[in-house]
This record gives sequence, C-alpha cells and structure tokens, in this order.
Amino acid sequence: MSDEPEDKPAGSEPESPSGAAAGVGVPAADAGRRCGFIAIIGAPNAGKSTLVNRLVGAKVSIVSHKVQTTRVPVRGIAIAGNSQLVFIDTPGIFDPKKRLDRAMVDAAWGGAGDADLVALLVDAQKGIYDAVERILTRLTKTKRKAILVLNKVDRVADKAKLLAFAADLNQRFAFSETFMISAEDGSGVEDLKAYFVANLPEGPWHFPEDEISDAPLRLLAAEITREKIYRLLHDELPYAITVETTDWKDLKNGAARIEQTIFVERDSQKPIVLGKGGRTIKQISQSARAEIKDIIEREAHLFLFVKVRESWKDDPERYREMGLEFPKR
Repeated sequence: MSDEPEDKPAGSEPESPSGAAAGVGVPAADAGRRCGFIAIIGAPNAGKSTLVNRLVGAKVSIVSHKVQTTRVPVRGIAIAGNSQLVFIDTPGIFDPKKRLDRAMVDAAWGGAGDADLVALLVDAQKGIYDAVERILTRLTKTKRKAILVLNKVDRVADKAKLLAFAADLNQRFAFSETFMISAEDGSGVEDLKAYFVANLPEGPWHFPEDEISDAPLRLLAAEITREKIYRLLHDELPYAITVETTDWKDLKNGAARIEQTIFVERDSQKPIVLGKGGRTIKQISQSARAEIKDIIEREAHLFLFVKVRESWKDDPERYREMGLEFPKR
C-alpha cells in the first residue's frame, strides 16, 4: 500500500509502594514522605481521563466523546506537599465482545488490582446501568475496597435525586467514602484529592518531582494525534483506528522531527482521513503539532502518513506496542 504523506510541515514499570513505616530502612530524604497508586475505574465516558488530567493539573490522558478512547492504563503524577500521587487512568469497563475490548477491560481491572486506592467514577446523569452493575458485581466478588465518586453532578439539577442515587450505590457496595464532583469545572476535586493524600501509604516517591506521566513521549504524541482524529472525524471513522510514532529525531536546532503512521483497516477509510485535497490530514497535523509543541516545550515538525493494516486487532505485536496483553480468545 502506498503512503499518503502530509504536505510540508509547519513546524520500567514501577513497583507498588510497600507501605513500610517511615524511618525503618528509609533514607533521610524519604522520611515522612507518602506515595501511592490510585486507580480511577468506571464505565466508558464516565469522565476518567478528564478527572485524571484535573488531578494532575496537566494533560496526561486524551479526552474524547467517543467511547473507549483510553486503551491502556495511563499514569498521571501529582505532588501535594510530601505526597506523590500516581493516578491510573484505566480503559472504560464494559461487556467486551471483541479481542481488543477484552484486552482493554483486562487492563482496567489489572490497574485496579495493582493500586493502593481505587475510586469508582460514575456519571451522575446516567444512573445505574449495565456497565455500572457489572463493575459493582466484580468489586463485590473481589472484596476490593473502593470509594465512590459521582461525576458531572453540576448537570443534575435535583440534588435530592443525587443523594438518593449515592445511597442506592452504597447499598449495593460498601464504599469507604462518597464524593460528588465535576471533573470538568473542578468542583469537589480538591476535597477528593485531599482524601487521596490522607490515605496514601508512607514510602519513598517512585518518580522524579518534575515528572507528570510515565508514558513515553512517543506514545503520548501518538495518543494526541489519535485524539485529534476522533475530534475532527467524529462518527465518520471506525473506532479501531490506531496511531504509531514511527520515528522521532531531536534536531541540532533543538526541534523534534516526528513521523507518525495512522493505521486504518480498509482502503475505503484512507480518503476519510486524508480529506479532499489533503485538507483533513492537514487539520489533524496542525492541531496535533500545536499540542505536542506545548508539551515538549520546543518546536515540533510532524509528518503524518496513512496506511492500511487489515485485522490489526488480531495481531499480538500491535497489542505489545500498545502495552496490552494479547487475549488468546
């Protein structure tokens, strides 16, 4: 298949904290410090990525109205006093039908299993539906402690209804605490963050103080381009599109030269991404390049290509590249 380049451009997984008592075999620099992994789980489009970005204070996870945008657990890192909070933005949990779906749901539960704290994020507008029921059932079976976070409460005018909804959920599962927030405007988020800080285990920090994510820049850059594709093409393109950063060179002038390939499943999908006269891919590139430039804080030259990769969802190598376990069935 031939590549379709854009026109000229404008420009080790950490171990979970041990929770050892401070002062017992702990270096002086780490005395009094806290660090923990906090998994944010929930159904698709509950607002997990928006919440993680809000808690970190920077964009570490892409956001889209398209369901199942997050494919692998993404870690965002925040500092609060002597505490380092490592938030795990997990893929949405739902009833998986296909191999990729199963891999993402497995990754979500894996992220929850490795965490010190688990927060179930529920869209307050939607009530209890099948996906939420399944999560509650799984939590009950695993006897995993969790807190309840009702999101998008600003969109529910009847506050009595909110209280009844929270009570119903707490009857179905014994949550340690309940919070009501709006990840979008930030209301209630600081109280939630304070709870996390107060309940972190003592121990050394796992990441440098200035690090906000453990995701490699190559992966983050590819995710940003995927987000722009979703935003520009909406329902025109199937969910199964994927993006890979195939080359990254740091130039002598300090700029980064980045090549990415957008993989679609059929030849008929290539013109959708390219657009008439290459206009769509140019928009995608300009939008992605601007955000990548802000993140790396230097000039970025982004080259996009479109290729067909049939049945990539059945290729174990693609799963490894995304950091997912390949389901055998």
